[in-house]
Amino acid sequence: MAKIDIRDKVKYDRQTVYETFRDHLAELQPYLPTVEDIEVESYDRLDDTTVSIVNIWKAADEDVPALAQKFIKPEMLQWTDRATWFDDAYQCDWDMEVGFLSEAISCSGSTRYTEVGDHTEVHIEGDLRVDASKIPGVPKLMASKVSGVVEKFVIKMITPNMKEVNRGAEKYLAKQ
Repeated sequence: MAKIDIRDKVKYDRQTVYETFRDHLAELQPYLPTVEDIEVESYDRLDDTTVSIVNIWKAADEDVPALAQKFIKPEMLQWTDRATWFDDAYQCDWDMEVGFLSEAISCSGSTRYTEVGDHTEVHIEGDLRVDASKIPGVPKLMASKVSGVVEKFVIKMITPNMKEVNRGAEKYLAKQ
């Protein structure tokens, strides 16, 4: 298991940042060079302070590590983001499912939005688990090694992407 712990700042107030991520995420895609598409599959207001959203993300072509190339192709890098937004807490609880490896990779956590002066701190915490024995074609003798490689690859891919989403939000908001 790998831990995700990312703290980053966005140069806008908390309400604006929170609402941008909750309600306009797909509109950020043109500002995200590593993301080919974000599709809003569902958006449901559950009550006055809670929203449930499902987004489908597709990564732009990335270099897959050599050890994993036999098993993971770039066109397979699509994931589903299920999020529950708690407006009264400025928090989003989420889990991501990699489409072709949903039984092998699990990733979940929370994102908190905190106002700090004239900007917002975005704090993303989560857990990533890879069980390579459930990846088709991975030999059992290599499963633990492949698990570690895939975890490192996924963390390496999502960490800068999560920060890049913040930069995309700043660019998007600057144009509004």
